[in-house]
Amino acid sequence: MNGETGNPVARGTPRVRRRKVFYIPGYDPIHPRRYRELYRKEGAAQAEISGYDIAISPKAKGGGKYGWKVRGQMDAADVEADVEVLVWSDIVRGSMSHSIPATYIQLVRTAWIYIGSGTLRRLMWLRKGPVIAALYPVGMLLLQLVLALLAGHLAGRLLSWLVSLIPLGQEGTAFAARLMAESVVYWVALLVISTLGLRFFKVRDGKLFAYYLMHDYAFSARWRGANPPDLEARMAEFAEIIGQALARDEVDEVLVVGHSSGAHLAVSILADLARQGRVPANGPALGFLSLGQVVPMVSFLPKARRLRADLAFLSVQDGLTWVDVTAPGDGCAFALCDPVAVSGVAPEGKRWPLVISAAFTQTLSPERWKELRWRFFRLHFQYLCAFDRPGDYDYFRITAGPLTLAERYADRAPSKSRIDVAASKYTSMAA
Repeated sequence: MNGETGNPVARGTPRVRRRKVFYIPGYDPIHPRRYRELYRKEGAAQAEISGYDIAISPKAKGGGKYGWKVRGQMDAADVEADVEVLVWSDIVRGSMSHSIPATYIQLVRTAWIYIGSGTLRRLMWLRKGPVIAALYPVGMLLLQLVLALLAGHLAGRLLSWLVSLIPLGQEGTAFAARLMAESVVYWVALLVISTLGLRFFKVRDGKLFAYYLMHDYAFSARWRGANPPDLEARMAEFAEIIGQALARDEVDEVLVVGHSSGAHLAVSILADLARQGRVPANGPALGFLSLGQVVPMVSFLPKARRLRADLAFLSVQDGLTWVDVTAPGDGCAFALCDPVAVSGVAPEGKRWPLVISAAFTQTLSPERWKELRWRFFRLHFQYLCAFDRPGDYDYFRITAGPLTLAERYADRAPSKSRIDVAASKYTSMAA
């Protein structure tokens, strides 16, 4: 093994019998039941591959807004985990423009903010993949607009030519009427066919993801890296839920998992809890697992002062363990980029995060990698799925196994390929 993969070694007597897992999804408008079904399906697949048992059951009534229970039998131990999804999909849906013109206005505004502020150029210093992913919806939406206008233009020319064949005469009012008719027919056809073309593309966005990704990037860009008030209020609710779990004695570990955009939300939520003194020294172990993070897309923006301050603060805390898992094969994430360091806010005494790679090309068989390689959106969710050649990253061992996150990665060295050079133009932090 090269340090990127390898099976974890059990250290002493397992200490986790009961665990509380809080999963914070990324920018996702879909009902959180998708995450339960993903866990059920992929957990069963990983259990079969790795030789352990895992089963899920419905959450008990009154046990949170949405989630499920997990029983894991692995490494000669029985573990119970209570998984709760911290839902903000309603905020996501509310941020999405339902009209086509509004989306194109978002395109112009978002591109101006990222390019005009110099943020896009700085992001390209890190990883080309997520920058290309950010430019993809811009290019795709512009291409759709050009194709729709071209179709409208051709239809208009054809119909106006047909009108010109009507024998109305070549002189006087008849000639003027025909020219007027040709012009009206052309512009009506252009408008109608172009509109139908744009609608044609929009209803197929479930495969193209152009509108979805445009809304995603526009959500952060609109506030230039700051959190909108409704999201701040929801994050405060999440902090209260996690804080209550930390204050209880019935679990051995509280594990917060932030995926994609959910990673930077988790950073701020945990930083708030630590500042408030709500991470008890004698309470459950606190673990933070950030997966496929896109922190620089937000922290590099001018008004992301709150996030940058939270990154710096959380990176020196000794009351938690923060492990950041990405993979170069994930073109939508800032793979192996230390989110604290690249944001230019790494303080003296920085401890976190431990940056490691899920190493898709090693932990997926050649056949599986070939199958998934060009399915970029699916690869962005691979961290929550089964690996047919698992290494030391196994989502189901982490969430339903007997080791805390700290114990599992106690001897793990950070990835040698990590990027930890400050790259952000903006480094100011909230007071």
